[in-house]
Amino acid sequence: MTDSPWLDDACSLVDAFRSGERNPVEEMEATLAAIDRSTLNCFSYLDGDAALDAARAADVNAPFGGVAFGVKELDYVEGWPQTEASLVFADRTATYTSTMVERAVGGGAIPVGLTTASEFGGLNVSITKLNGVTGNPWDPSRTAGGSSGGSASAVAGGLVPIATGGDGGGSIRIPAGFCGLVGMKGTAGRIPRGPHTLISPLTVVVGCLARSVRDAARWYDVCSGYDSRDPYSLPRVDGWEAGLGTHLDDLRGKRVAIVPTLGSAVIRPELDEMVRAAGEALAADAGLTIVGGVDVRVPGLGLEWAMANLTGLLAELGDLWPGCKDELTNEIAFGMQIATEHYNLDMAARVEKQRILANEGMADVFDQVDLVICATNPDAAYPAEVTLNTRVGEVTVGPENNGALTIPANIVGNPSCQVPIGFLDGLPVGMQIIAPHHHDQLVLDLAWLTERERPWPVVANGAPR
Repeated sequence: MTDSPWLDDACSLVDAFRSGERNPVEEMEATLAAIDRSTLNCFSYLDGDAALDAARAADVNAPFGGVAFGVKELDYVEGWPQTEASLVFADRTATYTSTMVERAVGGGAIPVGLTTASEFGGLNVSITKLNGVTGNPWDPSRTAGGSSGGSASAVAGGLVPIATGGDGGGSIRIPAGFCGLVGMKGTAGRIPRGPHTLISPLTVVVGCLARSVRDAARWYDVCSGYDSRDPYSLPRVDGWEAGLGTHLDDLRGKRVAIVPTLGSAVIRPELDEMVRAAGEALAADAGLTIVGGVDVRVPGLGLEWAMANLTGLLAELGDLWPGCKDELTNEIAFGMQIATEHYNLDMAARVEKQRILANEGMADVFDQVDLVICATNPDAAYPAEVTLNTRVGEVTVGPENNGALTIPANIVGNPSCQVPIGFLDGLPVGMQIIAPHHHDQLVLDLAWLTERERPWPVVANGAPR
């Protein structure tokens, strides 16, 4: 019998299944028992019977054969709740399965349930009226981040080895950073988002929360590639996992700018030092040339941008708005009210102008260097109940300040990977490695090199929580 779920990465679990060290059914039983015992509040729905049935039929020769995974509750599985983490849709059931989830299942992975998210993915926090507060497994009184907070908590908390995520402004990287995980935001379109793809605002990508770089690369192998129901998805590229570490000679001499603040964020001084040290160590390992004096100027898009993003939510709510206002979290309700009353064509024009400037600003940076390294979050995880920016010591913490570090890669579409670099106050912190469009393999190679030279704990102390 297996007393605890697997506490290493998903790839090693597949190896254990193939060698006979572990059994998919016993592993699934341990997984479901651990989720049932957990106090993290990171799952909002479980389908244990179906998961056990799938484990009994698992093909361990598949890439993720027999591996349990969590599905972010903004992704869909036919027959499961389709709540968008909102009371408004608490009773709705999905009539189709998301393309990425379908591909993961085709690769042998077994969905066990829905992981909690922020309402409609609108904030990078882990608290909603529907589900309450999701805890960070390193300290449950601290935020797991968002919007993929439940996925990050479940993976770092030792409950499942991998889980789905989505990133429209940092929603994979922010919780990965707070929970000590790998969070890969690929080039926009790398993994298709269909079916029924919401196109606007062209910033959202999907992916996974992972314990290792090879898990993230294998997820690419299984889930990436063009799908006609996402017209902006990219052609398939094979060999992501097999290619890890095979391009190290090509890295030598590439230029990197180490800019912990990404030009505008206010981050904790100790973290600034940690990011610089980790970036310099990676540059030495890879033979990168550090370029100083690079002026990163990627403008924030401001309130108008936030309101523009609410058009998709209004389409989702339809005639339910404004009658559903009291069922929404205060921040989402306030944003909807302001947007419906004040958003207009003039604001839309300003958003487009600012977006052009953002594209030009990032292009200017990559005219000077091949890579940028910055912090992922401005500090370690803040108290879980915080939903608006709050001053803590020298740093303002909260969802708005986080976005200054992560949103630029969404606006422009660059690949960016969060990797852990150490701890502050006993909590994980990380850095981002950002590259020009379509250089996902370069980013993954550097993340892999960081992991090889300075490995991190793949689950929180004392997991499962």
